[in-house]
Amino acid sequence: MGRESDRWIDFDFFGHQITAHLAPAQCEVASTNPVDGKNVPVRHFGAILEWEAWHALADRLREAQVDFLIEPGIRFEGQVGEQATMFIMDPSQNGLEFKSFKDMSTIFAR
Repeated sequence: MGRESDRWIDFDFFGHQITAHLAPAQCEVASTNPVDGKNVPVRHFGAILEWEAWHALADRLREAQVDFLIEPGIRFEGQVGEQATMFIMDPSQNGLEFKSFKDMSTIFAR
C-alpha cells in the first residue's frame, strides 16, 4: 500500500498506482473526491511517466488545445510524494491521469 486518506488509497500495481476512491453507493454521474484542493474523478486510470516525458506530454496536450479536467501542475508540493499530475477525458469519457515523480522512490511513500 501507499498513501491513503479516509476517501482513497493507493496500491502498488507492478510499480504503478491503482487508486481506489470511495464513492456514493448510488452514483449516476461521475463522482469526485477532493485531493490536494482538486476534484479528482473517482473512476480514472493513471500512468506514471518519467519527469521529462510528463512535461513533454503536457506541452503536446496544451498545443493540441486538449481540455483538461485538472490542468497540469504539482500536487503535494513540498511533501513526501510530491508529483506532477494532470487529468483529461478519453473519447469514451473515462478519466485519465498522467503523473510523474522527480524521485521515483517516493511513488508509494507516506
